[in-house]
Amino acid sequence: MGYSNQFFNALGVDPKSRPEINKLAKRVRIPSHRLSYYNEKNILPSGSDMVQIEEELGVFELDLAIKMGRLDHASTELIQQNADEILALLKDHRNSIKPNPKDTDSLVYQSTLGSLHQADCLDFLTNIDSDSVDLVFADPPFNLAKLYPSNMDDNLRVEEYLKWSEQWLKECIRTLKPGGALFTWNLPLWNSQLSGFLHSRLTFKHWVAADIKYSLPIQGRLYPSHYSLLYFVKGEQPNTFHADRLPTPTCPKCFDNLKDYGGYKHKMNPKGVSLTDIWTDIPPVRHAKYKKREGANELSVKLLDRVIEMASNPGDLVLDPFGGSGTTYVVAELKGRRWLGCELGPCDVIIDRFQKIENDEKHLERIRSELNHLYPENIRKERERRGLWTAESVAKKNSPQDYPKPEELQLFKN
Repeated sequence: MGYSNQFFNALGVDPKSRPEINKLAKRVRIPSHRLSYYNEKNILPSGSDMVQIEEELGVFELDLAIKMGRLDHASTELIQQNADEILALLKDHRNSIKPNPKDTDSLVYQSTLGSLHQADCLDFLTNIDSDSVDLVFADPPFNLAKLYPSNMDDNLRVEEYLKWSEQWLKECIRTLKPGGALFTWNLPLWNSQLSGFLHSRLTFKHWVAADIKYSLPIQGRLYPSHYSLLYFVKGEQPNTFHADRLPTPTCPKCFDNLKDYGGYKHKMNPKGVSLTDIWTDIPPVRHAKYKKREGANELSVKLLDRVIEMASNPGDLVLDPFGGSGTTYVVAELKGRRWLGCELGPCDVIIDRFQKIENDEKHLERIRSELNHLYPENIRKERERRGLWTAESVAKKNSPQDYPKPEELQLFKN
């Protein structure tokens, strides 16, 4: 993984020739290892390094930025100011672009509410009508050189992976209704780069950090403990937004609160605390009881339940172009949403999961029973038994009938 030598190519240096690289390093007085770093990471030089490249080679920062595809707002403005001339140069290229042929024979499974296709996501997405989807959820491959059943290439050059990501994102955006929501789950490494593309086409709502730790040894950097979930909408406001409320954390032994609410207990919402953009309660799918396929990671039912509940209504259409183990489709089906999806590799795991959907149904019921209560039923009963406050007891204590009557207040004044 890495970039395709844009830096060295822009300077006219053969990236495979160590003598040429050393000669360049000597000429511009920049260590060869730092030049290789700029090349490998496709990073524009700065400070004295950029000055020396300009003075010795006559290559300016804007030249490099354009050739390396590292445009900032200033260089973008220059392109805008000269747009007519640039578009005239690109006329032949535009005319050569042909739409992808549509695949019409990829259906492998159909349920009451949805359909699954075995197809490449780009071919599949071209078949979906524009402005027809209410919610897109995407969990693409992370380009970590993993081996997938489809034998897809998961070790692309960085610019190729980002280009491919922008292609399928563009198609997903096309299919969204005005007011529809798009969620994409990825590593912060990739979502931080793709967010700029999304900002140019959709309205940003949230960067959700899902805290999922695998406890692997990491040296030389901060422990990467979260996945990134980007949430954008098409247009100014979402058509649908109703986030679940969560129970307040309590001690599993004594059932007392882990957070002191002091004199604000009466202000607590009986339905629970508001959902934030940091999710610490999404578990990795490890247990054999819930894991549906070997090797690749899976998303939890809890995650998809939260997203689908937040951004869609029963009867809405949910699209997921990366089927994986089928979590999106199963949760959508159980929640009464229509759904569309595809998977490049074998689809047997997904189809089998639908044949045993009652297992996921029970799991989802357990998840939902814990939501939208300040204290779930079992915890509420334990707190009452121990004489601890609950939303109900605080509400009763502060109910109007417990307030002093006007004549009683007069006595207090006397």
